[in-house]
Amino acid sequence: MKIVVSGASRGLGNALVKNLLSQGDEVFAFARSTENISKLTAQNTNKGKLYFMAFDLMEKDFSPLVKTIKEKLQTIDALVNNAGFLVPKPFIEMTDEDFNRMFDVNVKAPFKLIRELFPLFSKGSHILNISSAGGFQGSVKFPGLSLYSASKGALSILTESLAMEFAKEEIKVNALALGSAQTEMLAQAFPNYKAPLTADEMAEFIAYFTVNGHKFFNGKILPVSLSTP
Repeated sequence: MKIVVSGASRGLGNALVKNLLSQGDEVFAFARSTENISKLTAQNTNKGKLYFMAFDLMEKDFSPLVKTIKEKLQTIDALVNNAGFLVPKPFIEMTDEDFNRMFDVNVKAPFKLIRELFPLFSKGSHILNISSAGGFQGSVKFPGLSLYSASKGALSILTESLAMEFAKEEIKVNALALGSAQTEMLAQAFPNYKAPLTADEMAEFIAYFTVNGHKFFNGKILPVSLSTP
């Protein structure tokens, strides 16, 4: 499959790209820094094929990214909107800039990527949005994560809406509301907490769902969580 992954420089995104390459998939990965992505090429020789570039999702102009993806892949079988941005801070201390940065990366960037890449999606393709257990209605919420959780909740509703809107094109849209996996972002939010899953273990499931989940689900927000935390 030809798969695009955002936020691939560290944590779940990097582990996901590594897993997809091991399956033999053709992957276009991007993030603000490509240092860790470039290391994956040596680790996956003669398996999948990797393309990557540096791109900041806070940029207003997505055309350089879209142009490069089109040149490398021509068509897309799956898009994984994995990139996320977190500012852990009490609500009263949140600034307008904090709000804008979290919603720009967590909601606006997936919106722009899906819109701009839409002509490249093949029939039967899969758009997978990586949400959070905090953005799942009725889940446990934590102080300091109000705007992050709200942004992931918005991404979940966007997922449900696009599944209906893209039904005629036979493009499936789902979201995984992830609980705890040991990543840099989790450590940022919960410094002294040890998650029950490693990034590699969670990425293995995400890789499987990217390739197969749309055969069983469409427009679903699926909690994937052993703990929260």
